[in-house]
Amino acid sequence: MTKAEIVNEVAKATGIEKLAVQSVIESFMESVEGALAKGEPVYLRGFGSFIIKHRAEKAARNITKNTTLTIPAHNIPAFKPAKVFVSKVK
Repeated sequence: MTKAEIVNEVAKATGIEKLAVQSVIESFMESVEGALAKGEPVYLRGFGSFIIKHRAEKAARNITKNTTLTIPAHNIPAFKPAKVFVSKVK
């Protein structure tokens, strides 16, 4: 499902104009991005959590050139679904 399809579904379900729904969804996404950029997790009860995961430094191999690379430690955003959400998807 794309963002445009989500906007259409929410607009249809709520009766709110698509432009208003789109701006709300954009604001939500910006809020989540901003919180994660600050290192703060976002908890949505019954849906899941947007969290930051830390990846340690590791060695990798380039098989074609037969060389070893070092991938530096870094943080990545992740989503952990709530138990209620997981049970509905099964």
